[in-house]
Amino acid sequence: MTRKSGALLAVAVLAATALYTLPVSLRGLVGPDEPRYAFVARHMAETGDWITPHLWGEPWFEKPALLFWLGGLGHAAGLESPVRLPVALLSLGFLFWFWRRLGEQFGREVAATAACILGTSAGWVAYSDAGVFDAPLTVFTTAALLHILPWATDPEEAGPRGLAPFGALVGLGVLSKGLVAPIVAGIALLPAICARPRRAAALLGPRVTIPFAAVCLPWYVACALRNGRTFLDEFLIRHHWERFFSSSLEHVQPWWFFGPVLVAFLLPWTPLLAALSPRTLWRDPRSRMLCLWAFGPAAFFSLSVNKLPGYILPALPPLAILLALAWQRAPRRGLLAAAAATLALVPLAGALLPGGLADGVRSAAADLAPTRLGVGLLTGISLAAVAGAAALRLDRRRCVPVAAGVAAAALAMLKLSTYPDLSRVAGTREFFRQNRPALQEACLGDLRRHAAYGLRYYSQAALQDCEESDQQYRVEGDPPRVVPNAPGSTGTMNPP
Repeated sequence: MTRKSGALLAVAVLAATALYTLPVSLRGLVGPDEPRYAFVARHMAETGDWITPHLWGEPWFEKPALLFWLGGLGHAAGLESPVRLPVALLSLGFLFWFWRRLGEQFGREVAATAACILGTSAGWVAYSDAGVFDAPLTVFTTAALLHILPWATDPEEAGPRGLAPFGALVGLGVLSKGLVAPIVAGIALLPAICARPRRAAALLGPRVTIPFAAVCLPWYVACALRNGRTFLDEFLIRHHWERFFSSSLEHVQPWWFFGPVLVAFLLPWTPLLAALSPRTLWRDPRSRMLCLWAFGPAAFFSLSVNKLPGYILPALPPLAILLALAWQRAPRRGLLAAAAATLALVPLAGALLPGGLADGVRSAAADLAPTRLGVGLLTGISLAAVAGAAALRLDRRRCVPVAAGVAAAALAMLKLSTYPDLSRVAGTREFFRQNRPALQEACLGDLRRHAAYGLRYYSQAALQDCEESDQQYRVEGDPPRVVPNAPGSTGTMNPP
């Protein structure tokens, strides 16, 4: 490595670290999921029970244990948002491993291009800053498939050395989010298995199954032995089988749901999808595996009754590789300029995001001050102009990294400007701090889930439902407020 390339790498490392870790403290836990997962993690750390997840004092088997373990370590380290920083660090470390691994398998140009695309795609950045299970699942599933890629495409030359790491990493994926990891891996490996059916036997052989079992089975067996049929019914039946076939979990979406999600997740690089064609996607064994890996999970989970955006996060790494290969074969600067143009919308999106989460995008747009709107548009156009100039004028090896640098700056500005308001609107940290004295004598009335769960987390479950606890004050409304509790009144909460 030359001195110049080493300096550029150091700058990239510092920029990526700042983008992924520095804004973490700007917002508290938001939404209904982060407070629950953080509570389970804190309970594990405080009680020393690393086997059975507990939520609000009861065993809770919706998800496996890996994120809770990471969050428990975060709590022991004194982190305010214990599940978020470990996920951010895991995602950040994976990006550098991704770059190194692709350099070995595809060459330095493809590695740099793919890492830049993935590291600045909206979906990856968003889920890398969320204390939920999707980013860890994607990290371990991607690492598993990149380890086995040489064997899957040319087993005679590669040999079996990638099989054991593949098994262990899929096991970590199962500890991250259950059976999703082997499903994604199985879909990606379909072309290799169909070309040579004997490979299926190798994937089920001891080189894979022993490390897989050694990684993930100890927790599953221990949790099943301790909790019996309740764990199996809740985890396997309700949150795998019923999540796929039943509408009881209330995440029902139409079959086409993941199309717009994938378009949004890949921003600002979405226009580059036009460079992909069926002929290039199916040209060789490696491309076929990447194609099934990128688009297969979206097709599979489109069959599910319940759908959440994070289900297709594992599609982003192979898509980044495919786009990098397409760029290497035939750089289409017009598409890269179109991608740069989408950066003009980032400051405007940041201005609308907090209010949009609270009252809807139309209401947020109506309340947006003209001065802020003008500043946002001017800033966005400036960013798009810089990235567009890089796309059209620089050498092909440099224009994607420079455009990615501008995208990273735009995303960093969005985080810095949006997170404080987002924390206030979609979380309860600021509300809890401002009303702490009154909340010591309050109960939870009619609240949205994210507010009820957040207040329970920050109060360490001291706040109870008003139907169960008669207190001087009650918390109710959207946004929440503390009001006197009328004698004999009751409140209702959305069920967990």
